[in-house]
Amino acid sequence: MDNTQPIIVKRVKKVAGGHHGGAWKIAFADFATAMMAFFLVMWLMSSATPEQKKLISGYFQDPIGFTESASPHVIDLGGTPTPSPDRTLNAELEPAQSEAQVDSDQVETFAEQLERERLDLLLQELQNKVDENPELQKFKDQILFEITQDGLRIQIMDAENRPMFALGSAQLQPYFEDILLALVDTIAAVPNKISISGHTDAKPYSGRGDFGNWELSAGRANAARRTLVIGGYPEDQIARVVGYASSALFDREDPFNPVNRRIDILVLTKKAQRSIEGEQPAAVDSSDAAEATDAPPATTEPLQPQQLRERLNIFEDGVLQFSQPGEG
Repeated sequence: MDNTQPIIVKRVKKVAGGHHGGAWKIAFADFATAMMAFFLVMWLMSSATPEQKKLISGYFQDPIGFTESASPHVIDLGGTPTPSPDRTLNAELEPAQSEAQVDSDQVETFAEQLERERLDLLLQELQNKVDENPELQKFKDQILFEITQDGLRIQIMDAENRPMFALGSAQLQPYFEDILLALVDTIAAVPNKISISGHTDAKPYSGRGDFGNWELSAGRANAARRTLVIGGYPEDQIARVVGYASSALFDREDPFNPVNRRIDILVLTKKAQRSIEGEQPAAVDSSDAAEATDAPPATTEPLQPQQLRERLNIFEDGVLQFSQPGEG
């Protein structure tokens, strides 16, 4: 009996639910409820219109004043059994333009901003080309660039001792051809269409009685168009060729100033292009149109100045050549 070891029995009391019991279930249920409420709010905010968000914000800032001045409903979604006699809130929910129209206006505004930036870059590139090209530097005072409402305007004007055209005719001087040829590749790098216009000074043309500054300015604009096309500019990118005679003088104080004799190349904005394409086609001088039909097909690659002059020789004996002195 003395060698018998005592038997010790340990009884462990088990608690249902483990160490934490069931408290975690309550915490998880609270978390799930909060997440559901959060995602519900996020969904409502994403589906609400800007006007509805504005009204909700106004309601929480001043609930009493907001409801008294409008409808007792924060957002009237049309679910009330009878329409409210007070339509102040509903009127705010009915903007003058639909949401689709607002989105369309925003897209158009963004597109105009991108187009303006593209024209600004084109202006900078053209100015750099003039500064870096020794041939163009000689005529730097005759080439002007500016951004207008309708696009980027390139003005190439006469100097007193350096005219762009032969006296009283639409025959381009060789250096003017070189200027146009040097600018072709840069202008063609943007998808915008262009408008070409010719201008004269106010000195009356003293040639044929049925030919004046209107015909002369249109013929010179068309000669510039032919040069650009032969130099590699896509002909379908030319939206309009027009002559203004002396109706749009550069120097209004001196109508006889040589700078009034100029060629304008306008790189059009999309809005200006749509405006031009919506107009009726302008009347074309029959003699100039006949001359244009005899032009050779445009090449796909720019030509060298000597090649360009050789191609343009076919026009030198056309109807636009006049020996009588007139507008210079």
